[in-house]
Amino acid sequence: MTRVIESPNITMNVFDELESKVRSYSRDFPTVFQKSKGYKLWDTDGKEYIDFFAGAGTLNYGHNNEAMKKLLIEYIENDSITHSLDKATVARGSFLKKFNEVILRPRNLDYKVMFPGPTGTNAVESALKLARKITGRTNIMSFTNGFHGMTLGSLAITGNHSKRAGAGIPLTHSVAMPFDQYNDDTDSLSLIESYLENSSSGVDLPAAIIVETVQGEGGINAASIEWLQGIDKIAKKYDILLIVDDIQAGCGRTGTFFSFEPAGIKPDIVTLSKSLGGYGLPLAITLFKEEHDIWEPGEHNGTFRGNNLAFVAATEALTYWENDDLTKEVNKKAKLMSDFTEKVVNEYPELKAEPRGRGMMQGVACQVDGISNLICEKAFERGLLMETSGSNDEVFKFLPPLIIDEEALQQGFDIIEESIKEIVK
Repeated sequence: MTRVIESPNITMNVFDELESKVRSYSRDFPTVFQKSKGYKLWDTDGKEYIDFFAGAGTLNYGHNNEAMKKLLIEYIENDSITHSLDKATVARGSFLKKFNEVILRPRNLDYKVMFPGPTGTNAVESALKLARKITGRTNIMSFTNGFHGMTLGSLAITGNHSKRAGAGIPLTHSVAMPFDQYNDDTDSLSLIESYLENSSSGVDLPAAIIVETVQGEGGINAASIEWLQGIDKIAKKYDILLIVDDIQAGCGRTGTFFSFEPAGIKPDIVTLSKSLGGYGLPLAITLFKEEHDIWEPGEHNGTFRGNNLAFVAATEALTYWENDDLTKEVNKKAKLMSDFTEKVVNEYPELKAEPRGRGMMQGVACQVDGISNLICEKAFERGLLMETSGSNDEVFKFLPPLIIDEEALQQGFDIIEESIKEIVK
C-alpha cells in the first residue's frame, strides 16, 4: 500500500511567531512554498512562480534535477554512506576523479582540492587561513562592495555595512581598495600599486588579494577582463597570493565553469560553493596550487566536510561540463538578458538606471531610492521570484537557473516590465 503523506497546515504565522527576526527571504517572498521543479516553484495555495532567484545562485541546474534526484534516491535506498567527515568514500572519490577529469585537467589547472566545510564562508575562511600560513603575513586586500561570507574572517573582507555591523567586534587584518569602475576619476589599478610600492603608505603588504569577478551581493558589478589581468599582474609583482571567490559567479553562471577563464589567469586559490552541490545540497571546496598545500593533517576541519549526498549530485552535475553545450546556452540566454536590461534602461528613464553584470548574472541598477525593492515586490505578486543587491538594494537582479528555457525567460521579463509600468505610470 502506498503511504500518503499529508502536508501540515503551515501558514506564515508559524514563522512570525516562532522564528527569529533575523530571517530575511521569508519577508521578501511572504508565502509558504511547497513544491519546485526546474525553474518553477509552487506555494501551498497552488500559485506558480518563475524563479529568477535560484537559491541565491545555488540552483544553476534547476530545482529537483531528474538525473540527480534518481541517483540520490538510489544512493539512499542502498544504505550508502551519508556522513563521513573526511574519511575515504566511493562518493567522495568519484567526485574528485570526475572534477579532475572534466574541470581541472582540460583547463591545465594543477589544483589540490580541499573540503573545508559545507558552505561558501567555510571555503573563504580556509583560503584566508592558508594564505596567511603560506606568506606569514596577516592582512588581506579586498574590494569595495565585495561580499565573502558571514563568519568573522570572511566578514572582515566584506564591504556591506549592515552585514559588518552584526559582527559585534572590530573587523581587522584587512584593507579595502576600489573595485573596477569604482568611479570615473579613479584608476583603481594605479591606486592599488601606489599603496603597495610606497613603504610609507600605511598599507602593509597583504598575504592575499581576494576578488569576485562579478560582485553578486555587492550590486552585480562585473570587472573588466583587463582589470582582472591587472590585478593578477600586481599580485605576481609583489608576491601576493591571488584568491578568486567564485562562489556565486562560478559553476557556469557567467558561461565558463570558472568565471575567471576569459581573463586567462590562474589564481593561486579559488573558492567554490553554491551550485557546486548540483541539487542545492551544501558543498564547498577550496582549490590551490600544489606548492601551496602546506596544511598539517586536521589543521583545518569541520564535521560536515564529508557530505556524500552532495558528492553524488555534484558528480552528476559535472556531466553538464563534458562538452560546451551548456556554455553555448548560457551565452545565448545572456544575450537575451543584456537586450532586456538595455531596453529597460532606454525605455524607462524614470528609473535613472544602468545595466549591470555578465553572463546569466545580470541586473538593472536604479538611482531612485527604493524603486528596485518595489519592482521586486510587484514582480512577486505577479509570480516571479527576484531579489535586490547592492549597498542600498539599488539593483534588481536576474539569477535564474541556467537550464531555464527562452520562453520562461521572456515570461519573466514580461512580468518585470509590467511591474515597472505599474510603478512609473
